[in-house]
Amino acid sequence: MDADRDPGADRDEGEAPDERLIALDPESGTVDGDVGSSGRGLYWLLRKVVLGPTLRRLFRPIEEGVENVPTHGPAILAANHLSFADWIFMPLALNRRVTFVAKSDYFTGSGIKGAAQRTFFAGTGQVPIDRTGGRASEGALRSGLRILDSGGLFGIFPEGTRSHDGRLYKGRTGVARLALRSGVPVVPVALVGTDQIAPPGKLLRKITSPTVRFGEPLDFSRHAGRESDRMVLRAITDEIMYAILELSGQTYVDEYAPTAKEKARQEQIRAVQDWIEARRPRKAELDGPEESESSSPGEPSPGESSPDEPGPGPDSGDDATS
Repeated sequence: MDADRDPGADRDEGEAPDERLIALDPESGTVDGDVGSSGRGLYWLLRKVVLGPTLRRLFRPIEEGVENVPTHGPAILAANHLSFADWIFMPLALNRRVTFVAKSDYFTGSGIKGAAQRTFFAGTGQVPIDRTGGRASEGALRSGLRILDSGGLFGIFPEGTRSHDGRLYKGRTGVARLALRSGVPVVPVALVGTDQIAPPGKLLRKITSPTVRFGEPLDFSRHAGRESDRMVLRAITDEIMYAILELSGQTYVDEYAPTAKEKARQEQIRAVQDWIEARRPRKAELDGPEESESSSPGEPSPGESSPDEPGPGPDSGDDATS
């Protein structure tokens, strides 16, 4: 892929913009290709001493297929995305460091929460994501390649965002570009039950044992040199997503997760509006009956003449025969 070419030109027609790999300096926002190589000491301190042992005792995660992850050398770990906890339990299963992409929001937040997020993600050498596209996306791809070129494990969630309903959504082709440019194997990963521990919007809801399941590595060397072919990128991405589906047992939705999430939000808004409308008092109920309750429709009130009957007068008599 030409470095001066807009990577967005390689997207499938109708495909949502990729959340591409972009290495940012948390302070300046500039591209930094070495961001993934920093923070190794803090990473292993958290992994081996501070968080790792406690999380293992508390949650007792189930780990399957760990032998499918290379013990050395580069590989891409492509996983489904159910929860914030996915960032924690996948690396916990391995004795190798995993570098993930992370939303740039985690590096630009304010206040105590923002500072804590910046410290954790930058300190462990995570790579933030920028959605702006253009040349920055090519710089981001180079940053991901540097991590793989250095022999590291690179974790990515092809869905681009957490699933809001537990289903598996259509993958974005950034993972295919990275696989073709790097030439390294892609290991599909299924995370099961992490949404029970920390569903979207919650830090912790339930103590349960999640499952981390690693599938057999996928080799895409047969497509080498075709990273500009949109059909090839789509086919590779779909193959990766199918492998994840086989491991996770989720229901697959052929739609991008952000699009489905927005549709669900709009449906919730409409449901609330319908609920409010159904319980709103009708105008007739507020105004009350128009006629007096003492008179039946079509009957004259006492002392009134019916339009069809003559009232008392000189022409009327009490005798019906007169």
